[in-house]
Amino acid sequence: MAESETKDQLTAFLQSGIYRFSNSAVPVVFMDPVRVLNRSYSRVRVSPSTYYSRFFNSNVAADGVLRETELSSSSKKRKRKRKEKKSIPLNEREQAADQRHQQIRPLLLKAHECLIGAPEFLGVLRSLSGDSSSTAERRELTVGGTEPLFLELGKVWQAPLYDITINFPRPCGSNENEGDIVDQWCAQRVVPVFDNLVVNEIGDEVEAEFLSRKYVIPRQSCLYMSDLGKIHNLIPADPGSGFNLILIDPPWENASAHQKLKYPTLPNRYFLSLPIKKLAHSDGALVGLWVTNRERLRNFVEEELFPSWGVTYAASLFWLKVKADGSLTSDLDLFHHRPYECLLLGYCNGKGDGSELLSGMGGTMEDQIVISIPGDYSRKPPVGGKPLVV
Repeated sequence: MAESETKDQLTAFLQSGIYRFSNSAVPVVFMDPVRVLNRSYSRVRVSPSTYYSRFFNSNVAADGVLRETELSSSSKKRKRKRKEKKSIPLNEREQAADQRHQQIRPLLLKAHECLIGAPEFLGVLRSLSGDSSSTAERRELTVGGTEPLFLELGKVWQAPLYDITINFPRPCGSNENEGDIVDQWCAQRVVPVFDNLVVNEIGDEVEAEFLSRKYVIPRQSCLYMSDLGKIHNLIPADPGSGFNLILIDPPWENASAHQKLKYPTLPNRYFLSLPIKKLAHSDGALVGLWVTNRERLRNFVEEELFPSWGVTYAASLFWLKVKADGSLTSDLDLFHHRPYECLLLGYCNGKGDGSELLSGMGGTMEDQIVISIPGDYSRKPPVGGKPLVV
């Protein structure tokens, strides 16, 4: 019976990208972002090998195990790095952050034990970089690498002059050559790419072109490429047309990110000006905010940011990062490089405790743990629903 249930769970995972562990004190799931994203597309697909290139590479065999030469090389590197470091006492804020870590640590360990204790699933995990698409005509997407282009162009005076071309597919039944699914387009729309709401209102993804590069706009979605100071332009005239889910991943003040020049950051207090309450639906909205593990930031969010937004804290979602073999991406107790991040969940404008908002997404208003293999730097796993992503 147990073997049959495991087989059913694996089959469901290969279709949905979600694997649920039942033997844990809090809800624990493993998420394959590639499968989750590809469920939303019919003409294109995210390439697993591209998405997971950070943890699946030429040094990893098909079964996810490092080759012997790489193992010996890694061992030598580790030996060279083994030096005794002086123990530096934690300051007051660091002690508070460590105390917060100690509270969630047992749950994270239990979640990781659930993963390690599922050998059949680990076998599937090692092959995630393989081709997950059974539809030959779905074109492969290139993930990431273009954000700096938009950041730079949006700052220049010519920004209002840049246009994006949206190619809409032929209506069903009008395509003479039905075998050529990807490249048959019947209509184009040319609109400004900056300071303008770019909309795809149809029930299928569409391809867009900008400066000879191709992009995909998901079905029934829109994007607004602008300075964050102009977010007020998204406030609906009718509060009953506001957003039910608002997901925010701010470029927090972060010395590490600044030094690596991955992305520009903003002062934390800048985000106090975001009009979350006006953007939220009058019947209530679930607000998700990605935060770092810095205690100063957590205090700022709890004491100032959420109150200024009119958001009531409800629960936390912890993203636990693992490698292809199921091991953590770093030691769980490594102070400045924890292998997990936190998504704070709260509700705005709604009545009650907000549980009905999260239950509408298939969850409950309680702490949860999501395990996945990270993609590129700071790319978060997808959250269900159709959110406003800031």
